[in-house]
Amino acid sequence: MRRTRLLRTLLAIPALTLALTALRPVGPAPDTATAAPDTVATASDTAAAATAAPVRIMPLGDSITGSPGCWRAVLWNKLQSTGYTSVDFVGTLGPQGCGVPYDGDNEGHGGFLATAVAQQNQLPGWLSATHPDIVVMHFGTNDVWSNIAPDRILAAHSTLVDQMRQSNPNMKVLVAQILPMNPGSCPECAARVTALNAQIPGWAATKSTSRSPVIAVDQWSGFSTATDTYDGVHPNATGDNKIAARWYPALTKLLTPGLTDRAPSTPRSR
Repeated sequence: MRRTRLLRTLLAIPALTLALTALRPVGPAPDTATAAPDTVATASDTAAAATAAPVRIMPLGDSITGSPGCWRAVLWNKLQSTGYTSVDFVGTLGPQGCGVPYDGDNEGHGGFLATAVAQQNQLPGWLSATHPDIVVMHFGTNDVWSNIAPDRILAAHSTLVDQMRQSNPNMKVLVAQILPMNPGSCPECAARVTALNAQIPGWAATKSTSRSPVIAVDQWSGFSTATDTYDGVHPNATGDNKIAARWYPALTKLLTPGLTDRAPSTPRSR
């Protein structure tokens, strides 16, 4: 009998130990409190990187920008090859050839006048469809051809810039001193372009703000209508390369490779 009781006691000990263990409170696993924040921060950083939007750049103008406007292809590929890969050319018009892969979206409307676009309130619709951060504008050639005075052209430019800022208060605008013109059908055009271009830098400086810089870019000097155009107005391949080369340094001042410099502290003007 005593042996039987001893045996029962010995068999009960493991069961009692197991029951007592189950009643103990369970504390946090070692390092859990410090591991969670690290995990959250890493996930947040990854999400931010994944959702970072490219800089949206709208090429705006007439046929020099869009028909086919192959300087855009040259500029796009130069940006890509030099590390400025987080950019998105935008516009309601698509690419029109050029023979190389590139982001061809644009607002280069053949035959359009800057004064008419401003008067007819056409730009706001293009802006609301594309939401650019930067506008690269070569506009006024058809206005000059139509013998519209520089003051009226620049008043239209001011209207367009105001509309850009309504779309995006931080809009950055590169405005060309337009290409020289010497078509056989408009012998006065060369002097008219000179008159307009002489006023563009001063207008840009007056219109510019630290939040929304307006920067004049010289596309006029060093450009030959004899060797850089095929008709005295529209650029050939040599002209496209020259145009892209002038836009590139002005544009990259607003960019860092793969990122946006969306709010420079001071405007950059020529």
